[in-house]
Amino acid sequence: MEIPGPEPRPDGGLGAIAEAGGLHTYQLRLHAEHGPVVRFQLPGVEEAVSVADPVLLEATAHIDKRPERLFEFLAPLCEADNLQVLAADQHAPWRRLLLSVFAGRPSHERHFARFTDLATGLADQWAARAGGGPVDLQKDLTALTLRMICEYSLGGDAADPDKVTGAFETVLTEYLGRLYQVPVPGTEDERVRRADEALAYLRATVDRVVAAHRSGCRADRSDLIGALVEAGQSPARIRDTVMVTLLAAHHTTGVAVSWTLHLLGRHPEVAARVTEELDRVLGDRAAPTYADLRRLTYLDMTLKEAMRLYPPGPYGARETTEPLTLGEYEIPAGTTIFYPFWAVHLNPDHWPEPEKFDPERFTPEETAKRARYAYIPFGLGPRSCEGAQLATLEAQLVLAVLLKRLAFRPVPGHEVTPIERFVLWAADDIPMLVSPR
Repeated sequence: MEIPGPEPRPDGGLGAIAEAGGLHTYQLRLHAEHGPVVRFQLPGVEEAVSVADPVLLEATAHIDKRPERLFEFLAPLCEADNLQVLAADQHAPWRRLLLSVFAGRPSHERHFARFTDLATGLADQWAARAGGGPVDLQKDLTALTLRMICEYSLGGDAADPDKVTGAFETVLTEYLGRLYQVPVPGTEDERVRRADEALAYLRATVDRVVAAHRSGCRADRSDLIGALVEAGQSPARIRDTVMVTLLAAHHTTGVAVSWTLHLLGRHPEVAARVTEELDRVLGDRAAPTYADLRRLTYLDMTLKEAMRLYPPGPYGARETTEPLTLGEYEIPAGTTIFYPFWAVHLNPDHWPEPEKFDPERFTPEETAKRARYAYIPFGLGPRSCEGAQLATLEAQLVLAVLLKRLAFRPVPGHEVTPIERFVLWAADDIPMLVSPR
């Protein structure tokens, strides 16, 4: 049976995506018009099959291959191999190694106090501005979470944190600017030189941490680099892993917290329940302990609902290595399977009133009723996000620290528009007014 979809265009689908306002919104339109499985043109792979039905997604969950051409833009960040498209036989052991670090409670607890200090610093900064102009959520929160993941990946004493974060932003601005054709200040030669210098500085920083581990020094320790060194990974692979970790971790966590505060500012009744729970669990304390996070169940439900409505990564992709049956459709080997996370999260067959903000969807009872892949903010299968548990911990902690002290209100008249910039970003940021609770 032929998969439904729009008529092909000579421009390879670029015009249709632009007309829809981006690939993220194009997916919503495609599935609304053509159903849960859609054939469409995707620049870079000619044609793809998009699947927005969580039940049908189960048939694809085993796939351990990404379409290489879609991830070519990340190749300049890697010295050895593009880690986003490693072959399955290399990817599986590398993934197990990362999970041993990112999903490990000892590692989380070791860094929790420093994460708390950084979150408290932002709360202090915003509290000092209370009653003044609005704060820009995305700008400040992505800076905070980049600082967190830099210290986690490189170790607290690795280098000047501000210089490290600034260098990474320089690299990211250049490469994402090329991908999305966003104007970047300076001539092309100047931009390339700045990006190359920043990338060389970051790699040299990683080398210093690696050397500290190999010499047994206590300074410059990093759980991530330590695990890679002990596993016998090459210097280039270690540098690549750190770069990809910084890329994947800081924007995603920062925007997840931003969208959550955006929704709470527009739903004061939900915000009141979150703060009541924080007051009950924390008492007079300004920040939670690691153990407290397990008791902040409504905060966790609120974060999950925010990531359902605004998944930080709006989509993913895999490539079939053998023929696949997808419901009534036969998918040949070599097909790009597109995962429209946003469309899956707004599928009305699995989410009643899908655009409504309702954290109660994530009670244990409601969660048990849903299909396994109805909620996939971190992807699915063997290429899902290795840092999901670490990212969740960071987001819960930052929200708890901020909401314990501050109240957030939207800026009147400012329209928040989601756009796709590697993550689900907000055009013109998310300005909000803050005041002490």
